[in-house]
Amino acid sequence: MQTRRATFILLGCILAICVDVGAVWVDRHPPLAKLPPQQTIVTSIPKAGVHTRLSGVADQRYVSTQLDLVHELGAHWIVELFPWAYAQPRSAYGYDWTGFDRIVDQAQRRGVKIIARLDIVPAWARPNNSTDRLLLPSAYADYRAYVVAFVTRYHDRGVTHIVIWNEPNLRFEWGGRTPDPEAYATLVRLVAPAVKAAAPAVQILAGGLSPGDSLGDQGEVRMGDQVYTERFFAAGGGTHIDGWAVHAYGAQRPPNDLPKWSVVNLRRVELVYALVARYRELPMYITESGWNDNPRWQSAVTGAERIRWSRGAFLYAQNTPWIACLVLWQFGLPAATRTYQDGWVIIAGDGTPRALFYELKALLNP
Repeated sequence: MQTRRATFILLGCILAICVDVGAVWVDRHPPLAKLPPQQTIVTSIPKAGVHTRLSGVADQRYVSTQLDLVHELGAHWIVELFPWAYAQPRSAYGYDWTGFDRIVDQAQRRGVKIIARLDIVPAWARPNNSTDRLLLPSAYADYRAYVVAFVTRYHDRGVTHIVIWNEPNLRFEWGGRTPDPEAYATLVRLVAPAVKAAAPAVQILAGGLSPGDSLGDQGEVRMGDQVYTERFFAAGGGTHIDGWAVHAYGAQRPPNDLPKWSVVNLRRVELVYALVARYRELPMYITESGWNDNPRWQSAVTGAERIRWSRGAFLYAQNTPWIACLVLWQFGLPAATRTYQDGWVIIAGDGTPRALFYELKALLNP
């Protein structure tokens, strides 16, 4: 009797362990959403795009719905952040691609081209209590390994372009340090050849700079984009890149406002293009652009101005040969923030398309 009881107890323990392991397995490997049939984007402005915010969203229905709306809009491009910290949260050994697979495969089935922004440092790759933007030279090789693994997995699944880092001329984005174009050039020179060896067709873009003059002593808060660009190329950073990412926000000026280095506006990209062309003839990828229409923000524009000027921006890009694409910031957020950030979105936080969506759809759909 005691032997039989001990056997039952042992079997019960084994069953409990199996159930626990199974639960963990299910939680860590959620089923991917059903993919739609292969589609294509039919648009009158192939250079038009939107910046999505899908990484880190576990709701598969939300991801699918957002990309359905991108397809409906007629946007040929999306820019999406794929954080290194999400792919390797615990160590340099192994990757978790589940969330990225969902985004890439859903976008590819809808005929959308992806520009992947690759940054955000996992905790194990930086000092304790540091910002997730801090990428020290000692971690450059680990970052390179991530970028190579990313393009190896996704270059045949719709990811045609990558952006190495984001706004490195800002102290905030450079990990709380004074911006250093020479260090950034070193990073690009290290990463780019390895990417080309793994996926030769992937186009490598230098990280879009924050537009404007230097802020702080010696540019410690922001190094002006003009100065930063000159120093980056002088340090040899432009040798291996295929294009130049630009953040060309309109501020409170219309898209036909004339370019000046002293002014932040859309056509500032013309000055950037001419400056870069002194070193290399490269296409401009406007990976962030647009206007904010939040009525409580002093730097916003009216809703009507935002509609007219966003349409004008797409037309400007389409008619400018050296602009490869123009991407509006930002398509949608999983929920309303109740701040001025809601004034950037095209799809409201509750999933409702705003008037701008329908006006752009009328422009983009032939």
